Amino acid sequence: MALDSPDSLMALSIEYCLRNLEGTLCYLLDNDTLRLHPDIFLPSEICDKLVNAYMELVHADHNFELHQSFFLLFSDPRSTRLTRVQLREDTVLDQDLEAIGSQDLIELHLTNCEKLTSKSLQTLRSFRHTLVSLSLFGCSNLFYEEENPGGYENDDRLVNPSRQVLVKDFTFQGFSRLRLLNLGRLAEGVDVETLLRPLSSLTSLDLSGIKLCKATFLTQWKDRLSSLVLYNMDLSEEHIQTIAELIQLRHLDISRDRLLSYYKFKLTRKVLSIIVQSLVNLVSLDISGHVMLENCAVPQIEEAMGRPSMEPSKSSICPLQALKRPLQFLGLFDTTLCNQTHIPAYKVTGAKNEDQILNAIEAYTEYRPEIASRAINHLFDIARIQHCSQLLRALQLVIAALRCHKYDKSIQVTGSAALFYLTNTEYRAEQSVKLRRQVIQVVLNGMESYQEVTVQRNCCLTLCNFTIPDELEFQYRRVNELLLSILNQSRQDDSIQRIAVHLCNALVCQVDNDHKEAVGKMGFVTTMLKLIQKKLVDKMCDQVMEYSWSALWNITDETPDNCNMFLNYSGMKLFLECLKEFPDKQELHRNMLGLLGNVAEVRCLRPQLLTPQFITVFSNLLDSKADGIEVSYNACGVLSHIMFDGPQAWTMEEPLREQVMDRMWAAIQSWDVTSKRNINYRSFEPILRLLPQELAPVSQHWATWALYNLISVYPDKYCPLLKKEGGIVLLQKVLELGKSRQETKEMARMVVDQCCNFKEDHMDTTR
Repeated sequence: MALDSPDSLMALSIEYCLRNLEGTLCYLLDNDTLRLHPDIFLPSEICDKLVNAYMELVHADHNFELHQSFFLLFSDPRSTRLTRVQLREDTVLDQDLEAIGSQDLIELHLTNCEKLTSKSLQTLRSFRHTLVSLSLFGCSNLFYEEENPGGYENDDRLVNPSRQVLVKDFTFQGFSRLRLLNLGRLAEGVDVETLLRPLSSLTSLDLSGIKLCKATFLTQWKDRLSSLVLYNMDLSEEHIQTIAELIQLRHLDISRDRLLSYYKFKLTRKVLSIIVQSLVNLVSLDISGHVMLENCAVPQIEEAMGRPSMEPSKSSICPLQALKRPLQFLGLFDTTLCNQTHIPAYKVTGAKNEDQILNAIEAYTEYRPEIASRAINHLFDIARIQHCSQLLRALQLVIAALRCHKYDKSIQVTGSAALFYLTNTEYRAEQSVKLRRQVIQVVLNGMESYQEVTVQRNCCLTLCNFTIPDELEFQYRRVNELLLSILNQSRQDDSIQRIAVHLCNALVCQVDNDHKEAVGKMGFVTTMLKLIQKKLVDKMCDQVMEYSWSALWNITDETPDNCNMFLNYSGMKLFLECLKEFPDKQELHRNMLGLLGNVAEVRCLRPQLLTPQFITVFSNLLDSKADGIEVSYNACGVLSHIMFDGPQAWTMEEPLREQVMDRMWAAIQSWDVTSKRNINYRSFEPILRLLPQELAPVSQHWATWALYNLISVYPDKYCPLLKKEGGIVLLQKVLELGKSRQETKEMARMVVDQCCNFKEDHMDTTR
């Protein structure tokens, strides 16, 4: 069994403070704005963690409240110090960045912050003297401004409306300490050469997805640049010549998405040889997605010789034989070269085996979801068809991808599908409680964030791999809300509907009454009744119909409010219609009668069942042989509770109370007391209350028979329960009552004797 590694005290404290800002670090000014308590000073070690953990909670936890004034807490360097900040996605606004503009940031990573505009360029300038590392990846609107912000309205028409134009006057002038820069997916049209010219000390540059006609300006850093990323750039011979001059490069990425069609450049054996021979310091190279114009591999007969080796001289990829030492990393995803035997690299991305696939997911998740999703799809095939040998790593990588890209369809589809197979019974023993909870959280995030049929189906199926309700209890309210939301959609996929109803049923089975009442208030009862109504209209008794009645049976158990809700929303009308429409559906009848047994246990609701129509139906069902004795037993249980109210409650002329009681006696005497049961009692209280009374001997007899059957067939489970709930004392009172029938007393005595003779198998704790 995998062990849980607890979160650090720092991490727990940070999260607690973020969830309770007003109770710990802050107070509310004017009931609106968060302010730091005046006696607090927070060093960068804490402030950095607060901001970065805040961003994680905003994106990972739907219950976490977004504070509009959060970043203002870090506006004064005299009380807070920020040095390394990572912000992402469209929750980050210009005013958030402006709020921390007085901080001496060393690292600022902005990822896919599409709501940042040119106003934030001014804020960036305030960090120019201290910034060492800057990422603006995917901040596509950062270099746009309004051309005519002073447009005005005249006669209901906008005169000279504003439009977005590129900022022309921003450069990195004054960013003298900047070493690492990521401009991936920069807005088209920005003059990259002019923008970067003032930077004299760059050692790492990412220009992913940028159209760069000329690259010769890169040579100004030829003696310093150690990392260059040109992902999805349409290269040319000139680009390759320039790259070959960057002799200090240790990492080069010229990979691309093979599904894009605009590439003209083709990677050849000669080009690869130039790169390897020119860049002698290279330790990392990524050429993923390239289609080689010519064969770079050694002949197959040489390829097959010897065991797999990382020695460059034995490389199956000819140009890599010129390497002086194996590469630390080699990207070969979506190339045929990943299938070679002798690859001179410690870590390789590709699709040949599990290791290559996991390396690909790890390398491409953050900035290349389009590639990561294809790698996850390969992992899905391994988990489904073969066996995943690195389960912990695989799960952690898929969870990270789903967290990072919760609005990306391809990631959500492939990731949720992979999780279904990675969490099934085969792998369960290797998963810790903490890890399985992380899976549940990302699955619920996917269901919540992406209303797409395949994602919803995959997520629902994955939840079925968990022990319900135990493993889902920490997210109990949320998962119920999401499932009810799915079931209340106007257009539903049949398979999703079936799985969602099954999950709803499992969630309300074996939980306490507080949980059931809370779920009932969410609309659980009405949702199930709507599903039943629709199935009746379609004249279809399928799993959804049966699961819906089963779910109602479970949620009404010992919860009077839910029972009342069932009656108030025409539940009895649907019961009669289902009985009429589907007379031969045994499991349906059992579920419906079980539910009505719960309703009948509520004294204030029983008068609503005491009508000639309902009593006749219940009486007729006493003769049912459906599902063994279950339908007859449940019908008799409903009538037993009604009879318990005494003859004064029986206000009908037909059928006569005595006639119904005679039919009940006949039914009970026809049952086999050794019958195995399709029922599960958490408490005997509803049965026990029928014992010490003389108003309805038949109700007493039904209760005694029920107890005798259960403790005879399932003694280990029900003898301790009966003792615990004081059943023995109540049965002894039955023996003393004058109006109790002799056969009832005999059965009560057998129950008492069997329970008294029963010895529980206590766990041996002596060793």
